[in-house]
Amino acid sequence: MQHRTLGQGLDVSAIGYGAMGFHLAYGPSQGQDGIATIQRAHDLGVTLFDTAELYGWGENEKLVGRAVAGFRDEIVLATKFGFTHDYATDSRPDHIREVVDASLTYLGVDHIDVLYQHRVDPAVPIEDVAGTVKELIDAGKVKHLGLSEAGPQTIRRAHAVQPVTVLQTEYSLFERDVEQIFPTLDELGIGFVAYSPLGRGFLTGTAKSAGEYDETDMRNTDPRWQPGNFEKNVDAVHRLTELAASKDATVSQLALAWLLAQGERVVPIPGTRSADRVAENVAAADLALTPTDLEAIDQILPSGGFGARYATLPTWE
Repeated sequence: MQHRTLGQGLDVSAIGYGAMGFHLAYGPSQGQDGIATIQRAHDLGVTLFDTAELYGWGENEKLVGRAVAGFRDEIVLATKFGFTHDYATDSRPDHIREVVDASLTYLGVDHIDVLYQHRVDPAVPIEDVAGTVKELIDAGKVKHLGLSEAGPQTIRRAHAVQPVTVLQTEYSLFERDVEQIFPTLDELGIGFVAYSPLGRGFLTGTAKSAGEYDETDMRNTDPRWQPGNFEKNVDAVHRLTELAASKDATVSQLALAWLLAQGERVVPIPGTRSADRVAENVAAADLALTPTDLEAIDQILPSGGFGARYATLPTWE
């Protein structure tokens, strides 16, 4: 597996792994399958594993912790704080400290490699957030500060207090808005982790219509799955699949390779419950796209997919 350096010297595999889907947004799953899948990712060279307090309120962190216990020192563990159980934001310093101590216990580790603010909290100055994480770094509980879904001004203000190593935001062939923030990341030397790099599964070629998923699955209400958008997105994925086939690749591999081609700062973290899918995703790191390939992709999806990524979009400042 190729490696990339994010921000302040954080060395990670070019493709990481996002564990959210075992406990949030995509219907029920079996925990033991999660352990096998995560361990398969490590066997294939993945070194960046992503979880959060929000994903099952500790259950996802426990799963990840059990799965990586045998090779914890070989990998980068990332988790997040910043939500309450009613999905409001809470980044007060005392709450951050409380969540971090719980996450360390759930993960079964003595430090967290990357600690993200999951969403910007408008009630708490970002300087206070960064300062609290700096205290945790100085105490040895955390190694790097990350932000998620933050805008340029917020990033700059946090970075002035504690260097931000990485920004995590949705980015894929379907979602391009974050590209406007890349100049700020380049200027400050901050890496970028792309979540939902396969468009919540749409870019795997397996999308079903809204209403055909488990009732707890967020895709039932995702704007991209709604009539009008859904058909256009299916057509785009079909065309991308044909392009991928011409390179002996799957559409998922094409989508991930496209992300890797957007610069050395970018590391996608596709999530899957399937060990076979993990192997397919990891293989995308070896798929080289030519300028002609990239031009063909841009002709199919010049500015992203059809439909917003959320019914209510996060705001960036």
